[in-house]
Amino acid sequence: QVQLVESGGGLVQAGGSLRLSCAASGRTFKTYRTAWFRQAPGKEREFAAAISSWGGGTDYADSVKGRFTISRDSAKNTVDLQMNSLKPEDTAVYYCARLVGDWPTRALTNFPYWGQGTQVTVSS
Repeated sequence: QVQLVESGGGLVQAGGSLRLSCAASGRTFKTYRTAWFRQAPGKEREFAAAISSWGGGTDYADSVKGRFTISRDSAKNTVDLQMNSLKPEDTAVYYCARLVGDWPTRALTNFPYWGQGTQVTVSS
Protein backbone atom coordinates (compact mmCIF):
# COMPACT_ATOMS: atom_id res chain seq x y z
CA GLN A 1 0.00 0.00 0.00
CA VAL A 2 1.49 3.31 -1.10
CA GLN A 3 0.90 6.15 1.33
CA LEU A 4 1.63 9.73 0.34
CA VAL A 5 1.65 12.58 2.85
CA GLU A 6 1.82 16.25 1.88
CA SER A 7 3.02 19.08 4.08
CA GLY A 8 4.06 22.71 3.83
CA GLY A 9 0.84 24.43 2.89
CA GLY A 10 -0.28 27.68 4.47
CA LEU A 11 -1.27 31.29 3.97
CA VAL A 12 1.01 33.61 2.04
CA GLN A 13 0.71 37.01 0.42
CA ALA A 14 0.78 37.43 -3.33
CA GLY A 15 4.36 37.43 -4.58
CA GLY A 16 5.50 35.20 -1.74
CA SER A 17 6.82 31.64 -1.71
CA LEU A 18 5.94 28.29 -0.21
CA ARG A 19 7.59 24.89 -0.37
CA LEU A 20 5.44 21.78 -0.34
CA SER A 21 6.77 18.32 0.44
CA CYS A 22 5.41 14.90 -0.41
CA ALA A 23 6.66 11.98 1.64
CA ALA A 24 5.99 8.32 0.98
CA SER A 25 6.54 5.13 2.85
CA GLY A 26 9.14 2.77 1.49
CA ARG A 27 12.68 3.06 0.22
CA THR A 28 11.57 2.90 -3.40
CA PHE A 29 10.03 6.37 -3.43
CA LYS A 30 12.87 7.66 -5.58
CA THR A 31 11.66 5.32 -8.31
CA TYR A 32 8.14 6.73 -8.26
CA ARG A 33 7.07 9.10 -10.97
CA THR A 34 5.34 11.71 -8.86
CA ALA A 35 3.12 14.67 -9.62
CA TRP A 36 1.49 17.61 -7.91
CA PHE A 37 -2.11 18.46 -8.74
CA ARG A 38 -4.27 21.20 -7.32
CA GLN A 39 -7.97 21.81 -6.88
CA ALA A 40 -9.52 25.19 -6.25
CA PRO A 41 -13.04 25.51 -4.79
CA GLY A 42 -15.66 24.74 -7.41
CA LYS A 43 -13.08 23.72 -10.00
CA GLU A 44 -11.77 20.44 -11.34
CA ARG A 45 -8.51 19.00 -10.13
CA GLU A 46 -5.72 20.13 -12.44
CA PHE A 47 -2.16 19.09 -13.12
CA ALA A 48 0.61 21.36 -11.85
CA ALA A 49 3.95 19.56 -12.13
CA ALA A 50 5.53 16.12 -12.32
CA ILE A 51 8.92 14.51 -11.95
CA SER A 52 10.08 11.25 -13.48
CA SER A 53 11.82 8.36 -11.77
CA TRP A 54 15.16 9.38 -10.26
CA GLY A 55 14.36 12.98 -11.23
CA GLY A 56 15.50 12.62 -14.81
CA GLY A 57 12.63 14.60 -16.31
CA THR A 58 10.07 17.19 -15.31
CA ASP A 59 6.79 18.48 -16.68
CA TYR A 60 4.95 21.69 -15.81
CA ALA A 61 1.58 23.16 -16.55
CA ASP A 62 1.81 26.44 -18.45
CA SER A 63 0.14 28.23 -15.55
CA VAL A 64 3.04 27.44 -13.18
CA LYS A 65 6.00 27.18 -15.55
CA GLY A 66 8.79 29.53 -14.52
CA ARG A 67 7.37 29.98 -11.02
CA PHE A 68 7.18 26.44 -9.62
CA THR A 69 9.99 23.90 -9.41
CA ILE A 70 9.53 20.21 -8.66
CA SER A 71 12.47 18.27 -7.27
CA ARG A 72 13.52 15.26 -5.25
CA ASP A 73 15.23 15.52 -1.88
CA SER A 74 17.09 12.24 -1.49
CA ALA A 75 18.12 12.96 2.07
CA LYS A 76 14.53 13.49 3.19
CA ASN A 77 13.05 11.01 0.70
CA THR A 78 10.54 13.55 -0.51
CA VAL A 79 9.33 15.17 -3.69
CA ASP A 80 9.12 18.91 -3.17
CA LEU A 81 7.31 21.70 -4.97
CA GLN A 82 8.94 25.10 -4.60
CA MET A 83 6.37 27.75 -5.41
CA ASN A 84 7.55 31.30 -6.05
CA SER A 85 5.81 34.47 -7.18
CA LEU A 86 2.53 33.10 -5.91
CA LYS A 87 -0.72 34.57 -7.17
CA PRO A 88 -4.21 34.52 -5.65
CA GLU A 89 -5.26 32.14 -8.44
CA ASP A 90 -2.77 29.59 -7.07
CA THR A 91 -5.06 29.19 -4.06
CA ALA A 92 -6.09 25.53 -3.93
CA VAL A 93 -5.67 22.25 -2.15
CA TYR A 94 -2.47 20.71 -3.46
CA TYR A 95 -2.24 16.95 -3.83
CA CYS A 96 0.70 14.66 -4.36
CA ALA A 97 0.09 11.64 -6.58
CA ARG A 98 2.03 8.68 -7.86
CA LEU A 99 1.97 7.92 -11.58
CA VAL A 100 1.42 4.37 -12.72
CA GLY A 101 1.66 4.35 -16.45
CA ASP A 102 3.58 5.91 -19.30
CA TRP A 103 5.63 9.08 -18.84
CA PRO A 104 4.75 11.83 -19.35
CA THR A 105 1.05 11.95 -18.67
CA ARG A 106 -1.34 14.33 -16.94
CA ALA A 107 -4.45 12.17 -17.03
CA LEU A 108 -5.95 11.61 -13.61
CA THR A 109 -6.71 8.00 -14.46
CA ASN A 110 -2.97 7.25 -14.50
CA PHE A 111 -2.58 8.37 -10.88
CA PRO A 112 -4.13 5.73 -8.59
CA TYR A 113 -2.35 6.84 -5.42
CA TRP A 114 -3.06 10.19 -3.78
CA GLY A 115 -2.22 12.03 -0.60
CA GLN A 116 -4.77 13.81 1.56
CA GLY A 117 -3.85 17.26 0.27
CA THR A 118 -2.51 20.45 1.81
CA GLN A 119 -4.18 23.86 1.62
CA VAL A 120 -2.39 26.76 -0.04
CA THR A 121 -4.01 30.18 0.27
CA VAL A 122 -2.57 33.24 -1.46
CA SER A 123 -3.97 36.58 -0.36
CA SER A 124 -4.00 39.62 -2.63
